[in-house]
Amino acid sequence: MSYELVFTRQARKDAKKLKGTPLARKAKELLEILREAPFADPPPFETLVGDLKGAYSRRINIQHRLVYEVLPDLKTVKVIRLWTHYE
Repeated sequence: MSYELVFTRQARKDAKKLKGTPLARKAKELLEILREAPFADPPPFETLVGDLKGAYSRRINIQHRLVYEVLPDLKTVKVIRLWTHYE
């Protein structure tokens, strides 16, 4: 029962920044977890508030996070960011 991953324009830009860095492997692992079970724990996820209310994040490292939204009716995970969401 896997989910489809869709990427926002910003997430695609972020993926280019990650490519070729040590963070790319960790991000890929997290994306595979999201594809299979977006609410699986571990690794832990956080529910976001404010502008990103309704979205979740998981740490890629201490600074960078994978931010995503789950659309259960469509069996889709919308990846919003793959870099820091504090910019």
